[in-house]
Amino acid sequence: MPVSPSVVIGVDSSTQSAKAVAVDAATGRVLGLGRAPHTVTGTGGARESDPEEWWTALVTAVRAAVRDAGVDPGSVTGIAVAGQQHGLVALGADHRPLRPALLWNDTRSAPQAAALADRLGGHGSWLERTGSVPVASMTAAKWQWLREHEPHHAEATAAVRLPHDLLTERLSGEAVTDPGDASGTCWYAPADGAYDPALLDLLGLTPAQLPTVAPTGATRAGGLTAAAAEALGLPRTVAVAAGTGDNMAAAVGLGLGAAGLLDHPVVSLGTSGTVFAATRARPADPALAGFAATDGTRLPLGCTLNCTLAVDRFAALLGLDREDALPGGETVVLPYLDGERTPDLPAASGLLTGLRHTTDPRAILGAAYEGAAFTVLRALDGLLAACGLDPADPAVRARPLRLIGGGARGRTWTDTVRRLSGRPLVVPAATELVALGAAALAAGASTGEDPVALATAWGTGAGETLPALARDEETWERIEGVLGAAAAGLLS
Repeated sequence: MPVSPSVVIGVDSSTQSAKAVAVDAATGRVLGLGRAPHTVTGTGGARESDPEEWWTALVTAVRAAVRDAGVDPGSVTGIAVAGQQHGLVALGADHRPLRPALLWNDTRSAPQAAALADRLGGHGSWLERTGSVPVASMTAAKWQWLREHEPHHAEATAAVRLPHDLLTERLSGEAVTDPGDASGTCWYAPADGAYDPALLDLLGLTPAQLPTVAPTGATRAGGLTAAAAEALGLPRTVAVAAGTGDNMAAAVGLGLGAAGLLDHPVVSLGTSGTVFAATRARPADPALAGFAATDGTRLPLGCTLNCTLAVDRFAALLGLDREDALPGGETVVLPYLDGERTPDLPAASGLLTGLRHTTDPRAILGAAYEGAAFTVLRALDGLLAACGLDPADPAVRARPLRLIGGGARGRTWTDTVRRLSGRPLVVPAATELVALGAAALAAGASTGEDPVALATAWGTGAGETLPALARDEETWERIEGVLGAAAAGLLS
């Protein structure tokens, strides 16, 4: 009878769903995949989810992945969760959620973010302390919103967790997080590797309300609790890693970090658009999140709120298939349907300009792609500059972008990014890089090996290289002009 390989499970608990991969720990081969949806509710800037649904979805996805893999559950040796960043989970004395979680793309906390950014010495002080200036997405701003708008819930909060923290605690029984996800709260100091006492005092939080910060996301938090083992159908001997945030896990899955590639920029096209690079530099730019990576390096990141979902909404409004697009021509779309984080315009709405009687609806959809891609690539230019690189330097532009996320599978997305960036692209063959990064963390927790080195050996970041196209300067300058006019209030 064949012997089952040693199997590790990586979970990507994202905004929209839970995805779990069962992976051969020796080769990185995906043996099985499971999915389960999440529900997001809210209007007028509110975006919330029930954390209990995250747990139910995780259980469903993990069981499906093990079943799909066809392996003996006893062969599973490790599990790790990578979760959507910044979400605020407020737990009561019974350790159950007091209310739905406030998600990263909930923009109601923009006034609280602005007020916090002006405290404790202003932007420079926040950059020095946390690497980031508070914006609406950051957990500190959401906690402050809760204190001001729902003081009864804030006062009843016995514990504060990020999404991946909550799930890791359900698995292991241990309240633990990692430096990567903790660095997205705006109350953790990456340079010190600890929570900042002055910021906790400002926010009315105590260390007792927060999880312990493990040295890395691959740190073993413990084994499965009896309840978790029964729910998942797995042995209690399974090592539970501390886990991390989704962007940090994607970096691991790409082999970025101290044991792999450094300073290789990544563009991720998903619900949000993100740009990041694993680096030893410590850029200080208020437009960037100065995150820590899960392995001790830095992971500066720029994030846009409106990416694939916004473009899909334009396709639906126009009655078009998402791939039925043409270049925008003189039509410009700023698809800021949820406000925008980069640039920091939380109250913005979508803008369409340049229409003629002869405008083809497919060009409007193409302009939505261009507006979303422009916003992401503009954030990339800011990231490179903050790391001491000139985005216009031919040598810098010759360095490939790693394109990941759901959009990387779309022809129009890849064509638009190539045209507006003027750079070669590497599109990894692996489709679940966040979950694969989490699987590498799980393997690290069970074996003690470096997860970035494991992912590099697995080859999960390898893929097709698309050569550079000539940069479409005309379209870039047209969109940049409309954004500048809109930000100055010259368009309505």
